Amino acid sequence: MSRMASKSLNASPRSFFTTGDGVRIAYRIDGPAESPALVLSNSIATDLSMWDRQVTELAKHYRVVRYDMRGHGESGVPAGAYSIDRLSRDVLELLDNLNVARAHFLGLSLGGFVGQWLGIHAPERIDRLILSNTASYLGPPGQWDDAIATVLEAQDMQQTTMRFLRNWFPARMLEPGNPVVEPFRTTLLETDPQGLAGSYAAVRDTDMRRTIALITTPTLIIAGEHDPVTTVSHSEAMAATIPGARLAVMPAAHMTHIEYPAEFMKAVLDFLLRQIGQGAMI
Repeated sequence: MSRMASKSLNASPRSFFTTGDGVRIAYRIDGPAESPALVLSNSIATDLSMWDRQVTELAKHYRVVRYDMRGHGESGVPAGAYSIDRLSRDVLELLDNLNVARAHFLGLSLGGFVGQWLGIHAPERIDRLILSNTASYLGPPGQWDDAIATVLEAQDMQQTTMRFLRNWFPARMLEPGNPVVEPFRTTLLETDPQGLAGSYAAVRDTDMRRTIALITTPTLIIAGEHDPVTTVSHSEAMAATIPGARLAVMPAAHMTHIEYPAEFMKAVLDFLLRQIGQGAMI
């Protein structure tokens, strides 16, 4: 069990399976077994409970599958660099373990990197794709080498936590004791540095700016107007490259689903529940 397990945003028990390379992945399912599957993929330095505020509504329509990405939450924390290929194959193996042939997919930030990979390499497994507050490339690579060294050399997660929170939320939400932000602060402080460093490496080594043109899955891109990391320009470039992709921009920073939950949920459900006819959204 990882160091952050005891202080997860959501203490509800997880289920587990083991990937082909021997890493134990934690997951949770909400909603009727007979409903279509919807996979939610977390951002870096969070766990599956980052979606707690969305699950009740989503579970009315879907069998919601959440998981702790390797290096996070109660999932295993293997040493060394992770790759977007391995992070994405964890999702495919999870679906195989659950006997789910196809699913909708919603990923935010690093979860959005995973979603793009799945859209490129496993389109037969994804029905509709939602990419929130993410990018196809976040260079230059050298900045990630510096970040890896910093997090592994630090005595604790204090400075890293503050940097993430300033990127994730507007200043008005960062007053001490904010009940929305404090659980994220706790999770960050308990994150295993190796899990964070391994995930940094996956971002460093990923460039899908050209290959996302191969995505044929109906795609919605959600951007935060004030996101300082995965900027609106990143989302606009993705929307211009993925055939038929839709773009929704909200006046948020990075955690759009937390800052504007009603607007985020409306965009997601409008997209997922809308009928498709003759290759276009109608």
